[in-house]
Amino acid sequence: MTKNTTILVADDHPILLKGLMDELDTAGYTLLEGAPNGALALNSILELRPDIAILDIEMPLLSGFEVIQKANEKNVATKFIILTSHKERGYVVRAKKLNISGYILKDEPFSELNNCIRALLKDETYFSITFDTIFKTEVTPELKKIKFLSPSERTIVRMVAQEKTSKEISQLLSISLRTVQKHRANIISKLGLPASGDALTIWTTENKELILSL
Repeated sequence: MTKNTTILVADDHPILLKGLMDELDTAGYTLLEGAPNGALALNSILELRPDIAILDIEMPLLSGFEVIQKANEKNVATKFIILTSHKERGYVVRAKKLNISGYILKDEPFSELNNCIRALLKDETYFSITFDTIFKTEVTPELKKIKFLSPSERTIVRMVAQEKTSKEISQLLSISLRTVQKHRANIISKLGLPASGDALTIWTTENKELILSL
């Protein structure tokens, strides 16, 4: 089963790339030539159509996320696994948005990646326990809060996330500055944020990927 499974690996760290390919080869998978950057990874995926592509996030020329997005636009059937050191909320949100098949952390044993690959071969998804925990404890609660916002309030939250000032929001939406400030106060209340300081700005910065994906 594994020998008929073609896998492409992309990582800009030569030692990590070689080590991972050696592990996969030992496990019996058919490996395509490894890619040291995102652009080469995308070209190989479009040309060779591997069953699975294992991508780092931060690579020269194109990030792993950009490779997946561009491949999806070409309707490539390749299934994608992100293999990364990143555990931040924004990365988890973006990965979910792209509907990737797997997300594994580099500090986990190879057996986790192997389990992920085997799950994909059964048309299942497989995510690191850390990934699932972050999504359930940090992302889902914020999504629930956002659902209480009105369409107008969501628009303003998106603009705050885009670093627009209240004055700029007022001008762009053709509403008074007082109306913007009232909306901001309502948003802060619904989100359960402190009423003083830059709480809304800080919250939108921390949840930017989540907000802009809505």
